[in-house]
Amino acid sequence: MSLGCLMVDVAGRSLLPEDREVLEHPLVGGAILFTRNYESPEQLAALVAEIRALRRPSLLVAADHEGGRVQRFRPGFSLIPSMRRLGHAYDADPVAGLATTREMGWLLAAELRTMEIDLAFAPVVDLDYGVSAVIGDRAFHRRASVVSAMAGALMAGMRDAGMAATAKHYPGHGAVALDSHVGLPVDRREFADLHRDLYPYQRLIPNGLPSVMMAHVVFEQIDSLPASLSRRWVHDILRVESDFRGAVFTDDLSMAGAAAFGGPVERCRLALAAGCDMLPLCNHRASVVAVLQGLQATPEPVSALRLARLHGKAGLVPATLSQLQALPRWQAAHALAQRLREERPSLLLDGGS
Repeated sequence: MSLGCLMVDVAGRSLLPEDREVLEHPLVGGAILFTRNYESPEQLAALVAEIRALRRPSLLVAADHEGGRVQRFRPGFSLIPSMRRLGHAYDADPVAGLATTREMGWLLAAELRTMEIDLAFAPVVDLDYGVSAVIGDRAFHRRASVVSAMAGALMAGMRDAGMAATAKHYPGHGAVALDSHVGLPVDRREFADLHRDLYPYQRLIPNGLPSVMMAHVVFEQIDSLPASLSRRWVHDILRVESDFRGAVFTDDLSMAGAAAFGGPVERCRLALAAGCDMLPLCNHRASVVAVLQGLQATPEPVSALRLARLHGKAGLVPATLSQLQALPRWQAAHALAQRLREERPSLLLDGGS
């Protein structure tokens, strides 16, 4: 059975019968985990094993696990500093900052891979315009060239651990104040004025960027639909003009930024028509059930192949978290993460070049 186009959540720390029924549906291709699904590394590993055992090929398993304030699993895991904190390290010493960023990418991905989690939905490549509270310190930097370099370093570290990166939120969420979780942000800039936001993608795509996540932001000079539902953005600009060949995720289609464009089935139809490969629909089981009952969609072979390539690579990290923690690389990276979280950025900046 090919991977379907929906990515759904589960209720708790183990699978309920209803979860199993949903995950076994042919329209489903992935599961996304949240803090409510986590108690301990041992429990998380068991939950992921339950999910992966349901299907062949196994469902993609993902989490929003960027570091900073967006890190779903905490006790028992390394606490990854925010991307802005890594940006401060870059400002102090660009060479050391990129090396540090690569190690943080490896650390977050390696720990998740011991749980058999495929995707961390990172890095955020939105620019830090100082406008968007929901992005805020999740962004590396305000300079596009720095963001692209740091995102590339994080992506390389994740790849070292066997995890594909997902750059988000295409084409950019940093220049709008409204949070797309609670409303529909509108960016009124002309396309020519978006070159800074698009620059990181233009650098990452030729270097093998595996996937992107689309923003629920309307760029009204380009399309009346949000980028996540827009064929102009997904097919024409991202696929054709930018020659992107990886997988395309929408942001969560239960968010208010998407809900303005019809019921859950209609949103999914729009996203598929735009050219998206996988559609997360989370934290609203009634919407998931409605889509499973009302959406007619046959997986496109090319889309199924793109998604299959996102499965984590086996054998690049130890099989268990305790074995990983015995590695010198983990010990050094864990200590570095702790130091970055504890030190004030000014201490680094004072010694920087």
